[in-house]
Amino acid sequence: MRFKRLTSAGAAVLAATTIAACGSGPDGTDSADASTGDFTGRGPITLATGKDNTGTLDKALDEWNRRHPKERVRAVQLSDSPDEQRQRMIQNAELKSGEFTVLNLDVVWTSEFAANRWVMPLPRKAVDTSDDLKPTVDGASYRGQLYAAPWNSDGALLYYRKDLLKKAGVEPPGTWDEMTEACKKVRELPEGKGMSCYAGQFDKYEGLTVNFSEMVDSAGGTVVNSKGRPAVDSPAAVKGLSFFADAFDSGLISKKAITYKEEEGRQAFQKGKLVFHRQWPYQWSMASRTDGSSSVAGKFGVAPLPGLKGPGISSLGGHNLAISSSAENRATALDFVAFMTSKEMQRKNLLLSSNAPTVASLYDDKKLIEKYPYLPVLKKSVQNANPRPQVVRYGDTTAAIQEAAYGALRGEVTPRKALAELQRKLQAVSKP
Repeated sequence: MRFKRLTSAGAAVLAATTIAACGSGPDGTDSADASTGDFTGRGPITLATGKDNTGTLDKALDEWNRRHPKERVRAVQLSDSPDEQRQRMIQNAELKSGEFTVLNLDVVWTSEFAANRWVMPLPRKAVDTSDDLKPTVDGASYRGQLYAAPWNSDGALLYYRKDLLKKAGVEPPGTWDEMTEACKKVRELPEGKGMSCYAGQFDKYEGLTVNFSEMVDSAGGTVVNSKGRPAVDSPAAVKGLSFFADAFDSGLISKKAITYKEEEGRQAFQKGKLVFHRQWPYQWSMASRTDGSSSVAGKFGVAPLPGLKGPGISSLGGHNLAISSSAENRATALDFVAFMTSKEMQRKNLLLSSNAPTVASLYDDKKLIEKYPYLPVLKKSVQNANPRPQVVRYGDTTAAIQEAAYGALRGEVTPRKALAELQRKLQAVSKP
């Protein structure tokens, strides 16, 4: 395992250890007193997490509980909605409640939870991230300090009907224009009649922030620049958002897709209603089932996301495990985090659910590649992924992005006007 189980003596050392790291308080002011805190105490703990639609979480928890009958973990499964998950965790943190011990954080929440000291900085002595993909470690860190353990990653993949593309005589697209042309040829086939060309996650929720960031990045723009300043009102960003707004207007993307989150799109793809689908790796195993739940098993492939002029850029997805600052039994919590993020468990998680690991060496495992041929494509997707805006006031930022993108995709406002207004809102949000 990548963590070592803490002995009583080791826990005492960690309890007294202070790691010099820059932090930030809720008001955005810098602080250099981030401490690993007290990682003592053993006993039952809880894991606050979103709903597990793959059925693998219970298996992992059962294994932990079998090995640790006196330190059992109980999952508190929150909403399917990432926005609602985040809000529930924040409410719990603001109340300084011990209800949640370990938090399953979306990778983009790290800055907010760390800056507000809702989670504890993790001790470097106990955490080994040497075999993790660099973007996953960066996503678990804030101002150079690790605040969570990389658990699983996510890079977007373009799922496509390889059987229909082959029959139409076209290759997987590398650009948006190529995707448009490929879709037209597929829909000219008898089997392609009535199919929608493309879908992503376009409902007004966190998935739209992800997809919008990919639209902008894949067109050569950026939402927030390297200095953390809003830069979304640019010609490149207009081109990216305009392509998808026009696709909705022309029927290239079905009007129904404006209501799609991950699961709605997955179901549409598995029912054979989509030629192309922007989705996370977990869809692979579910779309490959031969129990009658998928009509496209064995008929699809994956490729990198297309972009304006070449390969697109994925938003970095994934989840990290953090320990609540209000939690008890932190020594148990640290061991549990070790167990869940170990190479052994990440390998099992990949085999059971096709979730993307954070451990780099798993992507090069020949046996895994034989079972999941998409792993090399996924590794590149994660390595080249861009994070969503890494800001302290992430809730306000993502709400503004969703409002602007949703209005433009629905045709209620032009992309240019939507981005100009979004720039103004993000500048206001980013002020100290």
